[in-house]
Amino acid sequence: MTTDITEEIPEAGTVPPAGGAPGRRKVPSGHRRLLTRRDRLTLGLMAGLPTVLHIALVWVTALASIALAFTTWDGIGFDAIRWVGLQNFRELFEQNPQFWPAVRHNVVWFAVLIVIPTPLGLFLAVQLDKRIRFSRVYQTAFFLPVVLSMAVIGFVWQLVYNPDTGLINSVIGANEPGKYIDWIGDPDLNLWAVLIAASWRHTGYMMILYLAGLKSVDPSLREAAALDGAGEWQAFRNVIFPTLRPTNTIVLVVTVIEALRAFDLVFVFNGGAEGTELLSILVTSNIIGESSRIGYGSAIAVVLLLISLVVIVPYLVSTFRKERRA
Repeated sequence: MTTDITEEIPEAGTVPPAGGAPGRRKVPSGHRRLLTRRDRLTLGLMAGLPTVLHIALVWVTALASIALAFTTWDGIGFDAIRWVGLQNFRELFEQNPQFWPAVRHNVVWFAVLIVIPTPLGLFLAVQLDKRIRFSRVYQTAFFLPVVLSMAVIGFVWQLVYNPDTGLINSVIGANEPGKYIDWIGDPDLNLWAVLIAASWRHTGYMMILYLAGLKSVDPSLREAAALDGAGEWQAFRNVIFPTLRPTNTIVLVVTVIEALRAFDLVFVFNGGAEGTELLSILVTSNIIGESSRIGYGSAIAVVLLLISLVVIVPYLVSTFRKERRA
C-alpha cells in the first residue's frame, strides 16, 4: 500500500528572512531601559537646580557688581542707576580716609596669619604625626575652633576681653577702676586682639592641612634619612619639608583668602570701627548701611576681587600645568 506524501513548499515571498521580520528591531532578552523618564527628571532637578542657583547667586551677582561699580545707585528702582565711569574708583583712592587703612589692615591680617598660626599649625602637625598617645583627642581639641563659626568665636573672645570680668584683665589685675585695659575699644589694641582670636582658629586649620601633607610623605624617605644618620630636625628640614611644597602652596592661597574675607569676627567685635577697618567691612557699610551707596560699595568689592585674583590665578595656572604634565 502506497501513501502519497506531499510537502507544501512556501512561496518565496512568504519565507521570513534569516535576520528576523523586516522593520522590527529584535530586543535582547532581559534588556531594560537604563533611565526612565522619572529618573531623567530627578537627575535633571538634582543637577540643574544647584547649577542655576550657583550661576544666579555667584556669577550673575559678581558680574552685576562689576557693572554697578561704574554707576551710582541708591538701591531703590532700576531707573535710578546712573553711569559715572571711574568716578567711584577716583573717590575711593583719593578721598576716602578709611580705604588705605583698611588695605593696610588686610595686609597686616595676612602677615600675622602667615607668621604665627601657620608655623604653629605645622609644629602641631609634626608632633601629632609621631602617633603619640591620645593623638585623636588632641586633633579634635585643636580642630574644634575651626568647626565653630566666626560669629561664635567673636562672642567667646568678647568674654575673654571684657574690661570688667574678662579673663585677661582678671589675670593681670586690670579689672579695677582706673586700671582698665579696653582691648576692644582702644584703636591701638583692638586689631591685635582680633588677630589673636583669628590666629586661635587658623592654627587648627593649618594643622589639619599639614597633617594631611605629612601623611602623604613616602616612608622610605624617612628611613633613608635615618640610615644616613640625619637627626630629627635635619630630616625634617632637608627631606620632609621639601616634599610639602604642594601643601605650602595650598596654605598660602588659603591664608590669603582668609585674610581678604575676614569680616565676621571684626563685625562682632566692634563693627569694624576705631582701628579695625577692613575692605569687607567697607563693602558692607556702603551697600547695606544707612547711605546705601550700591555703586561705591561695588567699586570696593571689585578692588577686593582684583586683589584676590592676583593670588588665585597664578595658583590655578600652576595647578593646571602640573595636571597637563602628569
